[in-house]
Amino acid sequence: MAESTSSLLSSPASSRRVPGPFRKENLLPAIESVLDPGVLAVSLCLIGIGFEGQLLPPYLILSVMVFSMAFPGASRLQSPVRKIVIDVIISWLLIASLLLLLGFATDYIGEFSLPALITWLWAAPLCQVLACLALRAAAPYLMMLQGPPRRAIIAGMNEQGMALASRIGKTPYARIELSGFFDDRDRQRTELGGPVEQLGKLKDLSSFVKENHIHLIYLSLPMTSQPRILEVLEELKDTTASIYFVPDMFVTDLIQGHSGLVCGLPVISICETPFTGPSGTIKWASDMFFATLILVLISPFLLIIAAAVKLDSPGPIIFKQRRYGLDGEEILVYKFRSMTVCDDGGTIRQAQENDSRVTRLGAFLRKTSLDELPQFVNVLQGRMSIVGPRPHAVAHNELYRKLIKGYMIRHKVKPGITGWAQVNGFRGETDTLEKMQSRIDYDLDYLRNWSLKLDLKIILKTILVVFRDRKAY
Repeated sequence: MAESTSSLLSSPASSRRVPGPFRKENLLPAIESVLDPGVLAVSLCLIGIGFEGQLLPPYLILSVMVFSMAFPGASRLQSPVRKIVIDVIISWLLIASLLLLLGFATDYIGEFSLPALITWLWAAPLCQVLACLALRAAAPYLMMLQGPPRRAIIAGMNEQGMALASRIGKTPYARIELSGFFDDRDRQRTELGGPVEQLGKLKDLSSFVKENHIHLIYLSLPMTSQPRILEVLEELKDTTASIYFVPDMFVTDLIQGHSGLVCGLPVISICETPFTGPSGTIKWASDMFFATLILVLISPFLLIIAAAVKLDSPGPIIFKQRRYGLDGEEILVYKFRSMTVCDDGGTIRQAQENDSRVTRLGAFLRKTSLDELPQFVNVLQGRMSIVGPRPHAVAHNELYRKLIKGYMIRHKVKPGITGWAQVNGFRGETDTLEKMQSRIDYDLDYLRNWSLKLDLKIILKTILVVFRDRKAY
């Protein structure tokens, strides 16, 4: 929420500071940005020297490639150890898979010692985890080198201001010390309380900043009070503080919120698909590549399942059902038929435990999710993605869009064969409104936080869920 703030004003004094990553307050972020790629590159060079006796050109070239692929490194200082390990493994699987694929495709892999590569494949992520833990241990001392924390105040003791204060309190490595709030309302009249005190009225803001050497000012004032904001900004021109505006629109639930330009006019998105620009290309390319690869590998199994469905019970092999796809447009989704009926009307009853409509083979297909395999064809058709919110029957969409706020936002992306909700316990029947609400919450969380790494994480977790979970009926 508050981390989405954008710089509004730069004073002459602040513009003379050293720019970019060489400022002292950026020491920890700068180290984090090169830590992962540096560890991967250095570990490869050291392993190459250990196995070959010297650093051969192929190892040097590969180290440069892996550095560029991993840069900038992720920020993990405040993550629990378990999350650090999982993030490192997933990131490394993605990078290593791409490198191996490129190596085999170009025959370049023959330039390396096989024992050296195998050693690097397990040693690299281990070194990443150890380096991250070492940086965490050294972080307090590195922060001391950066000098005292930057002092900050928030103008506006409202919901977004309190949210920002909470974020600052939970982010010690940001090196921000919040002094307090300024608001024209008395503290007893504010609806929101907190541990940080109210220091005065807005008219006292400028003098307090100058007298107390405040470095950062966050304006958390209602956008409707534009004259008052301009008045405050005019008074603050006589200070050297950096000023940021926290628009009150960030109180709403943003989906891929970011700033941009429309015909030269600055705008801030409130609800947007994550798959625009390069991200859309990456998502499409990964879908096409993995769907093609998987269909080639599983084609014998598809033929066996198709024959088994035909022999098990009368009816078509493939069940086609209308679902809502991208932008709420109707699409046809393919599944191996697992029931004796093919409901696709205005009223559809979800499958339940011991459902008499489910065939003998269908029960096995549904529990193992093998009935979903034909949807990889839907991916190649461009109707679906491998990862995304699971498509619901049209009848269910029409029912729940009236009961759950924000339900249709999940259709801003293509539906997926698997999704974030399914690997977090919401696979199969949703027999209560609360369960469907939780599923939608996870779907929207996926839209907010999409990345190729998250897709890979969901795919890996899906494999584990299919083997462990038996909730689908």
